[in-house]
Amino acid sequence: MRDAAVQQQSATIGKTESPLLKRLIRNRYMYIMILPGLLYFLIFKYIPMFGLIIAFQEYVPYQGFFGSEWVGFQHFERLFTDPDFWNIFKNTIVLFVLNIVIFFPVPVILAIMLNEVAGAFFKRIVQTVIYIPHFLSWVIIVSISFVMLTKDGGIVNEMLAALGFEKINFLMSPEWFHPMYIIQVIWREAGWGTIVYLAAIASIDPGLYEAARMDGAGRFRQIWHITLPAIRSVVIVLLILRVGHVLDLSFEHVYLLLNSINRPVAEILDTYVYTAGLQQGQFSYTAAVGFFKSFISLFLVLIANKLAKKFGEEGVY
Repeated sequence: MRDAAVQQQSATIGKTESPLLKRLIRNRYMYIMILPGLLYFLIFKYIPMFGLIIAFQEYVPYQGFFGSEWVGFQHFERLFTDPDFWNIFKNTIVLFVLNIVIFFPVPVILAIMLNEVAGAFFKRIVQTVIYIPHFLSWVIIVSISFVMLTKDGGIVNEMLAALGFEKINFLMSPEWFHPMYIIQVIWREAGWGTIVYLAAIASIDPGLYEAARMDGAGRFRQIWHITLPAIRSVVIVLLILRVGHVLDLSFEHVYLLLNSINRPVAEILDTYVYTAGLQQGQFSYTAAVGFFKSFISLFLVLIANKLAKKFGEEGVY
């Protein structure tokens, strides 16, 4: 009798449990595994959003969020009427375009080239060599560039002088800032960016290549008609995610390259926020700049995702 009562009670509880609770219990280990990631985004991404309130205040640290004077859209008005801001905004957009047009295709091309390498040993060596710069900080990358490009004793300038050309002041010249920036980005990140594309290429059915070879397709035909269409969805998703960082470039990298001479073309929103916010104490104004950056990034991601779906791709969501 007691066992029958217990079974009946368990059955009753099982019926009253919600489907959501059942899924949580059934997949409890998976949810425990993703809990640290959820906590990271909650603590460092979502909770700090409350601080955006200071973009509408004349924030004074010792008065706090609730004691500071409310000024509405005053900082945004200053933002949109400041000619220096629009020059900085233009510099940021230029660097982003360089990233998309020049840097973004490089990992795709490298991944396809690595996939065509027949020797596994040589392929692993090349992958290791091009991955290493990713683990070096921007301080090291810029320092190596400084040693190579400096006008007094730099390897590049010494070679130019030996060939009969005039030395070039790469580090202090505004004209050379953009080439130097994008070359350093490619040097550090191109190899690491191939990982996702190589994984996507590895999932392609080898039978497709065999059928193409039987039909007389060469290497380039196979790449054009099999490899590129197979990884197209991955490329589109990563491109959409890259668009979300349109105004969020590497602060450390640009700040290390920045100097008084190339500042008119090298100052970007991230370095401007650091200078105006931390060095000059304009917390509310720089919070407005950060709010503007986030709004533009969100808007562009939504547009890019909608365009991707319009052309038949899955998009991010």
